[in-house]
Amino acid sequence: MKHSATVPACKDCLLGCKTIFSSLDEEELERLTYDKSCNSYKKGSTIFHEGNRIHHVYCIHSGIVKMFKTGIEGKEQIVSFAQAGDIIGYRSILSKESACTTAKAIEDVVICAIPADHLFEILEHNPKFSMELMQLACKELGEANQFLTDIAQKSVRERLAEVLIKLKEVFSVDNEGYLKVSLTRDELASLVGTATESVIRLLSEFKSDKYIELNGRKIRVLNEERLRKLSSYY
Repeated sequence: MKHSATVPACKDCLLGCKTIFSSLDEEELERLTYDKSCNSYKKGSTIFHEGNRIHHVYCIHSGIVKMFKTGIEGKEQIVSFAQAGDIIGYRSILSKESACTTAKAIEDVVICAIPADHLFEILEHNPKFSMELMQLACKELGEANQFLTDIAQKSVRERLAEVLIKLKEVFSVDNEGYLKVSLTRDELASLVGTATESVIRLLSEFKSDKYIELNGRKIRVLNEERLRKLSSYY
């Protein structure tokens, strides 16, 4: 379920995190703030569904969103996460195709919706923004290709070690050293590309080997160097 929220000024958002809109000048930022809308979504709410046509690009103001594809028997395959400063839905807008993934809040989020027409206007008049958006799309494509390579060449144990390191790099840790993102075992299994039972067993092994510490859903990486060696991720 979504609710209207106070629209934050884009220039104020840039003070807290770097976004692709950092290349916009003051006038462009003011117009963007005027044209967009802003909504809050409760944990578990869907922002858009795979297969539906979307008419906005979504910029995450706060919170975390997971992007996933739905496979056989409704099984989720998580392809990425988005947090404050990230944009989602832009590839479907650029290609003028239906959404290729579903976006769902894994914690309470506030999201700004930017009309597609406004995105195209920025692309037309701001070459630096256009280049950065193209680079972002290429980066995401590279990550997708790397995931396919890992699925084919790495063991489940190696992939889980790599996922834990990447989660730490992307979301950082809180004051107690736990990952700032809290995922269910099903979500972790989806990221790794394996069965939930396998993830539960391997997490227990990692805990016994003192690579990690578990506190419910919360995970603390204790031996990052060992996980990196195990996953061959540097």
